[in-house]
Amino acid sequence: MELPGFGPGWILEAVSEGPWDEPLCPLEGAFGRGGVVRWGDRVVRPYRRGGLLRRLVHRTYLGPGRFRRELRVHRALWGAGFPTVEPLGCAWRRSGLGVEGLLITRWAAVTPWPRCWDAPGVLPQLHAAIRALAAWGLWAPDLNATNVLVDAQGQVCLLDWDRAAWGRDTDLVGRYRGRLLRSLSRLGAGAAIRRSVEDWA
Repeated sequence: MELPGFGPGWILEAVSEGPWDEPLCPLEGAFGRGGVVRWGDRVVRPYRRGGLLRRLVHRTYLGPGRFRRELRVHRALWGAGFPTVEPLGCAWRRSGLGVEGLLITRWAAVTPWPRCWDAPGVLPQLHAAIRALAAWGLWAPDLNATNVLVDAQGQVCLLDWDRAAWGRDTDLVGRYRGRLLRSLSRLGAGAAIRRSVEDWA
């Protein structure tokens, strides 16, 4: 299938909604590795590697398994009522010796937390969400401050479940706290926010 702006050859999985001829526009304010676009009431995020591998295989993966795993986790969280954006599906196509992929979610009128540090009520909601993930035994290694989104009513939702997996770690709150604190420090969050997160248990 041809997806406007992304070219031909895409295989859509778990995506049943159209039309697919709406104009694309960059998603303003988005963090991450770039390429995220709004497509009508959908958001499309290309999978792009980080770390040292990005210099060699920026967009190529061995197969579509990684995209499918993220979608399964995302759909499980959405179905459980966890505060996240609605997952709509994924897409992939052959690229060289591997595949490249897209994650498709419902667009939501939200702002990344680092662009609204002063939004009231974020920290208690975020703490509750982290505790829920820990109670479920789900570790999401990419969950940082840029993946915390806030809507106009001050409600928080989280995203980016790439490489997330269920396990038996007994201190997931501590791991999330450490991950988030590094992110907050790098992004220049205020001392009061960092102190609050440091006190999480």
